[in-house]
Amino acid sequence: MANRLAQTTSPYLRQHADNPVDWWPWSPEAFEEARRRGVPVLLSVGYASCHWCHVMAHESFEDTTVADYLNAHFVPVKVDREERPDVDAVYMEAVQAATGQGGWPMTVFLTADAEPFYFGTYFPPEPRHGMPSFQQVLEGVVAAWTDRREEVAEVAGRIVRDLAGRSLAAGGTELPGEPDLAQALLRLTRDYDEKHGGFGGAPKFPPSMVIEFLLRHHARTGAEGALQMAADSCAAMAHGGIYDQLGGGFARYSVDREWVVPHFEKMLYDNALLCRVYAHLWRATGSDLARRVALETADFMVRELRTAEGGFASALDADSEDAQGRHVEGAFYVWTPAQLREVLGEEDAAFAAGYFGVTEEGTFEEGSSVLRLARDGQEQDADPARVADVRARLLAARELRTRPERDDKIVAAWNGLAIAALAEAGAYFDRPDLVERATEAADLLVRVHMGDVARLCRTSRDGRAGDNSGVLEDYGDVAEGFLALASVTGEGVWLEFAGFLLDIVLAHFRGEHGELFDTADDAEQLIRRPQDPTDSATPAGWTAAAGALLSYAAHTGSEAHRSAAEGALGIVAALGPKAPRFIGWGLAVAEALLDGPREVAVAGPVAGELHRTALLGSAPGAVVAAGEGPDAGAEFPLLVDRPQVGGEPTAYVCRHFVCDAPTTDAGELAVKLGG
Repeated sequence: MANRLAQTTSPYLRQHADNPVDWWPWSPEAFEEARRRGVPVLLSVGYASCHWCHVMAHESFEDTTVADYLNAHFVPVKVDREERPDVDAVYMEAVQAATGQGGWPMTVFLTADAEPFYFGTYFPPEPRHGMPSFQQVLEGVVAAWTDRREEVAEVAGRIVRDLAGRSLAAGGTELPGEPDLAQALLRLTRDYDEKHGGFGGAPKFPPSMVIEFLLRHHARTGAEGALQMAADSCAAMAHGGIYDQLGGGFARYSVDREWVVPHFEKMLYDNALLCRVYAHLWRATGSDLARRVALETADFMVRELRTAEGGFASALDADSEDAQGRHVEGAFYVWTPAQLREVLGEEDAAFAAGYFGVTEEGTFEEGSSVLRLARDGQEQDADPARVADVRARLLAARELRTRPERDDKIVAAWNGLAIAALAEAGAYFDRPDLVERATEAADLLVRVHMGDVARLCRTSRDGRAGDNSGVLEDYGDVAEGFLALASVTGEGVWLEFAGFLLDIVLAHFRGEHGELFDTADDAEQLIRRPQDPTDSATPAGWTAAAGALLSYAAHTGSEAHRSAAEGALGIVAALGPKAPRFIGWGLAVAEALLDGPREVAVAGPVAGELHRTALLGSAPGAVVAAGEGPDAGAEFPLLVDRPQVGGEPTAYVCRHFVCDAPTTDAGELAVKLGG
């Protein structure tokens, strides 16, 4: 019989609906039940494309002996971290503080007041590698709860007090300046992997936000080292196994520092961020590789993640069934030489094996290999028609395999990132279909996620809004997407919608010193109000909101939004020089602040030559308004009193309260916006 999770919108929770564990979703009723029964709460947090979450579920949560013990002694609560990032953040902070590490699945034991007292991540079904079994952990917690209740309460209270003392002010009143950004660049140079690209060692994650900073820093200062790190990292990822060489799109991360073997799940946020990064790299360099990867990644998102309602699903799982019917990681993506021969024949299989680095011993498991471009320069050396033919045949054969499961919930923030990426890629590469897909996703967010009151909900599924309130990253990233869409389409309604969202940020997410919180002041009260200015896999809500506030202020002249952006950016001055890898988006926003950002008004046709030139300008964070006719100024404040000169399309560029002379010449405009 299905448990309470069967009625939820989260695909991850629904995966556990048939467990013998009597799961509750996160709710006041679950904690009331724990209080009524006098038992602790087991909080289990994961997400649908998490490999080890599936492993623990199969080993422990599907085991009736474990489930019976759990049900008798605990109230089990299951949380999808992607639906409730606030719950995840609060307890992950506690896990990391207590154990020095974190990750998913996250396993936390709580009192009926939601105070944590024991922590862990994955627990195996029997003791191994120095870890106790899950059953041993459960029995140990029950013993402590039964025999040492006062000690448990004391530990829980101390943890909550420690967490409560961690609130951040804005980090100082100083705005990030030239020395801060130069110091951040220097620190990144020290962490840079010159041989393989990217930063740090294994596992290695795509440094999307850091690359945005490097591209903007180069545009503003001309620093060639910044551009080189960005370009070389992008080339290394695009040639590696982290990039799907057949279908486009990026996996979550590489388990090695060479980008060869990925963790195979594909997340919407990575692909949205990287699509935009490669499009911006092409804008800066004209690189054919950057153009190809940006477009293939955009096409991957539309082909494999777009839902019937026009939004974009969260993720594709890492695991799927192999030819023997086993559910294993990477089965959909990897190849053996024999499989190549079966599809391509001897001669083309030998070519493909050399081109994609498929070996007899394999680069992955059981003699299989992850496809990658095995040697530098291969793209130039190989016959492009032959490569295209081999790719197409392998892709067609792969389509016959069992596909990975898709987590088809719509997350507002990640769709905001996708909207920005698809709108800009569509504009840069003359792909109006991509702009249409971005617009459809934006329509879904307005219709389903904003509802009647312009307060965002975090998720939806099948066109039905979820129950969870939007967090700061939802407001910041959706506003960012709407602002990009406004610049590309010339439709001022997107600027207006961004303003609605950012006014809510000003009213409900700000502290008295300009700092920002991840949850609204009227959201559910957890044991601590979460707050984190550092990037994770996505831009921090704090700096995403700051960037959108800055762009909106440039569009509208709003001093309130400009001041709020500046108030939030003090944290970048504090953290940027010390930990630039973890505040990349904040550094990118700081580049826009130092550059102005520039305000570009194009009195002329949308998608005309001047408008396109404006969008292709690399000046950090420049905002673009385009339109013609008497009503254009009503949609975009930048177009008020900006007539066409001599009846010709005309561009106006301003920054730091100073405006250049208007121009009707696209070449002259390109120079003004070159950085």
